[in-house]
Amino acid sequence: MDGCFQPAWWCRGPHAQTLWARLARLTPKISFWRERLELPDGDFIDLDWSETGSGPIVVVLHGLEGSSESPYARGIMQAIERRGWRGVVMHFRGCSGEPNRLARSYHSGDTGDLSYCINTLRRREPRTPLAAVGFSLGGNVLLKWLGKTSGAASLRAAVAVSVPYVLGGAADRLNHGFSRLYQWQLLRSLRSSVAEKRVRIKLPLKIQDLSTLKSFRDFDEFVTAPLHGFDSADHYYTVSSSRQYLKGITIPTLLLHARDDPFMTEKAIPGQKELSESVILEVSPHGGHVGFVSGTWPWRANYWLEERIPAYLGQFL
Repeated sequence: MDGCFQPAWWCRGPHAQTLWARLARLTPKISFWRERLELPDGDFIDLDWSETGSGPIVVVLHGLEGSSESPYARGIMQAIERRGWRGVVMHFRGCSGEPNRLARSYHSGDTGDLSYCINTLRRREPRTPLAAVGFSLGGNVLLKWLGKTSGAASLRAAVAVSVPYVLGGAADRLNHGFSRLYQWQLLRSLRSSVAEKRVRIKLPLKIQDLSTLKSFRDFDEFVTAPLHGFDSADHYYTVSSSRQYLKGITIPTLLLHARDDPFMTEKAIPGQKELSESVILEVSPHGGHVGFVSGTWPWRANYWLEERIPAYLGQFL
């Protein structure tokens, strides 16, 4: 169904929406306390909890190379706090400011750490309502997990935003036109993380010169795939893309997407027949990638996601 988002007149176009939300907004000030969650394989992930709120818990999953410092993560955490709920940003391995311990890292289809995190929270507080919100890569991880595991019944509801439903298509789209700017910035961060880890531990990688990795396909072929047990980038994309798992989702789930998302083409958007009865898809003509900026003036910008997401979750928490 069509979404009801209306872009600001002064922030038109997919790139304006995408870049304003990342670079121009004043990042909300949130106080966190950090918990380190030790994982069964000897690694760890860090959880950043809001310092206020009670009752229901909303787990926030960031996007590629994001963290609790990301403006969208802080924005939704602020909105969660305003509802009186508890928010927690689950960092993927190596994204909390400290390299993880193992050679492997995280990727778009890795649901194991999310499952462990949710199960841990459920064991601690069996009666507390839980929900989850995933952005971009985090949304892909969330949807794959929801569609594949019966453990997803631990959640009351979920929301996924700007998801790259078809990973191979997203990798190809980001290698064309202005979208290469996003690829360049993200690849620089990914290469830096690998280089930093190489100083500490031996990585089972054949490639030596990381600067030769100029696209996501290159990086996933020579780094993501060998580190995480995939035969190739295409094998990784095929197994990890969330679109094929949407039919298996059994809890109330809202998908928010913009047709002009510069991280992928419209072909990535799933059709109604691909969704389970528990899933609502809202597609807006505009909004960019995790943008959705509205408001009458730049100094009075509104961030629609921070209104729509709590409104949806509020029906179930």
